[in-house]
Amino acid sequence: MTTPTTPPATPPARGRRRAPSRMERAAGRAAALQRPRVLLALLLLLALTCVMLLDGYLRAEVGGDQRVRTGASASDVPDDVLDGGPILTFPGGRATTVSVPDKTIVLTFDDGPDPTWTPQVLDILEKYDVPGTFFLVGSMVSRHPGIVRDMVEQGNEVGVHTFTHVDLSYQSQSRVTREIEQTQLALAGAAGITTTLFRAPYSSETDAIDDYSWPVYESLGEDGYTSVFIDTDSDDWKRPGVSKIVEWATPEDGEGASVLFHDAGGERSQTIEALPKYIEKMKAKGYTFTTVSGVMADQQPAGAGPADEQGLQAAHHEATGATLYEGKALIAAVAVAEWTVPALSAGLVVVGVAVMGRFAMMLILARRHHRQRNRRRFGWGPPVTGPVSVIVPAYNEKECIEATLRSLARSTHPIEIVVVDDGSTDGTADIAESLGLPGVRVVRQANAGKPAALNNGVRHARHDIVVMMDGDTVFEPDTVRHLVQPFADPSVGAVAGNAKVGNRRTLIGAWQHIEYVMGFNLDRRMYDLLRCMPTIPGAIGAFRREALLQVGGMSDDTLAEDTDITIALHRAGRRVVYEEHARAWTEAPGSLGQLWSQRYRWSYGTMQALWKHRRSLTDKGPSGRFGRVGMPLVVLFQVVTPVFAPLIDVFTLYSMLFVDFRAALLAWLAVLGVQLVCAAYAFRLDGEKYRYLLMMPLQQLAYRQMMYLVLIHSCVTALTGGRLRWQKLKRTGEVGTGAGAG
Repeated sequence: MTTPTTPPATPPARGRRRAPSRMERAAGRAAALQRPRVLLALLLLLALTCVMLLDGYLRAEVGGDQRVRTGASASDVPDDVLDGGPILTFPGGRATTVSVPDKTIVLTFDDGPDPTWTPQVLDILEKYDVPGTFFLVGSMVSRHPGIVRDMVEQGNEVGVHTFTHVDLSYQSQSRVTREIEQTQLALAGAAGITTTLFRAPYSSETDAIDDYSWPVYESLGEDGYTSVFIDTDSDDWKRPGVSKIVEWATPEDGEGASVLFHDAGGERSQTIEALPKYIEKMKAKGYTFTTVSGVMADQQPAGAGPADEQGLQAAHHEATGATLYEGKALIAAVAVAEWTVPALSAGLVVVGVAVMGRFAMMLILARRHHRQRNRRRFGWGPPVTGPVSVIVPAYNEKECIEATLRSLARSTHPIEIVVVDDGSTDGTADIAESLGLPGVRVVRQANAGKPAALNNGVRHARHDIVVMMDGDTVFEPDTVRHLVQPFADPSVGAVAGNAKVGNRRTLIGAWQHIEYVMGFNLDRRMYDLLRCMPTIPGAIGAFRREALLQVGGMSDDTLAEDTDITIALHRAGRRVVYEEHARAWTEAPGSLGQLWSQRYRWSYGTMQALWKHRRSLTDKGPSGRFGRVGMPLVVLFQVVTPVFAPLIDVFTLYSMLFVDFRAALLAWLAVLGVQLVCAAYAFRLDGEKYRYLLMMPLQQLAYRQMMYLVLIHSCVTALTGGRLRWQKLKRTGEVGTGAGAG
């Protein structure tokens, strides 16, 4: 690799701090206007994270606890509770149990509501005019509120079965309180009620209460809850067969019973088939069906009140005030999560396919491009030997302008150099003139922005081929000669060169170096073969002068004048190609703030340019070709995929923390491996040293996330409106000292 060896740039002058220029004041105001949009972009990511955490919590991925206690001592539990009935209350602070009367069945259902099985259970109960008591999981209630509403309106009773179905004997008091309160909020939002009934997950008969769960029941009893156990278990969750379910759910000798079925938590077709048979059997035996509240009403002393005031839903209370509104807010938030997460998952699949597809396209087409352009017999036509004009727009480039011009002065191709000073306040024009280099002309203009400076340079250019570069860029001696050779083909209207990061010795510079080689130059090979290259880099590009004039020159309609002019040339029927051997060394931003500013301008400007040329999608001829091929690829690969690419990292991190760390890590490493292969091949094509790839894992963890935020920021700006002028980055002149070496 040839590396520029120019002398150091002129050191900055010392002196008093000068007043900010009009350009700098405008940039400052624009930056201030962008801060709310940056904040909005961050808030969008935070909202996405919160939605995913909520969805994970609903599905017991976040905060889930699969522990179930068995075999614990019950020495602290009163004997009359262990041997008592299935309904446990604490009137006056004293534990009291209630049994179900003979020839009476309390049908209880756990773990719902389920959108498949619960409605079928409700239909059966309605058909046989039988009430049920449903102990509901709060997370399921919040996901299927309509079922709960129908359940209550039908005359059934509901109770709390915790929010995430955890064994409360393992949980702290605050977790127990949260499990109960969140389920109550879900009930309030779904059906406008709260309940005093409770059944603990993994509970059965009262003799299963142990020393760890007893304090939980005592605490809930003090808060007015009635804990409900069972006398008879159908064991339908084991799916033993319909006849066995009916047999196991039948109490002995005409005894009353609280009977357990499940309307959720698994495949419940046997339960659905067994339930009608069971109801018919018990009615034939002379049994009646009631709810927990119905049993409690029968146990009330005489004169306690009319029966209609102690009906089958006496445990329900109307939700009012904050409870009602917080419940509705919970249901709304869950609805958002229920729609958002599947959509994000689908987006993740699309992004994954697009990313892998892009890698495959880049590798295949880049290899083909390299082999085609480096064949011994390849040529564009007769060598281009005529002089060309090199335009150098400059705004406050005192640190870099000398290195830039001295590199051009060593060009092996005849050139004239037109420096357009765009109202610099640091003496850039004076430095350029003081060098006394042959063929250099300095054109001064009032500050008007980069497009205006480039157009002014084109007006002053004397030759038919115009090379454009940045004032902080250094060319190799053969750069211009390589860059202009494609113009031997009369169909070529513009040529993109190979921009290199010169200040790659810093961490930020090394990350950008990887990006330039892999992302930009590998992309350009692909787009070149497809004849739809979207951008000629501002650091190094060449144009036919008459092609520029045909499309009206550089436009200030967008922040990405280079993308704008490239698409305009395509639409005018001009071919745009990539010349990999024409290398330019540019000074990349040296701080995160400057990098953000630059990439924001690039990404937002690209969106502006795509929108400006949206009619190419329906145009015919050359313009339509770019619309049919280039526009979709650019939108997919440079806008849509990067916008949704954070999903890969968010879902990976989520999976590592809450689902399966090992599987998620292996998946992330597999994607990183594919990227490393692509990067290594890109480095090979560009003759770069592989040692920089050691920084790629860290780049994926830090640098790439910043680029995501920048693009999201750009999308927010595009949706809310906004405009920035030509931004000036702080330069050091490092590239001029040969910093591109290595």
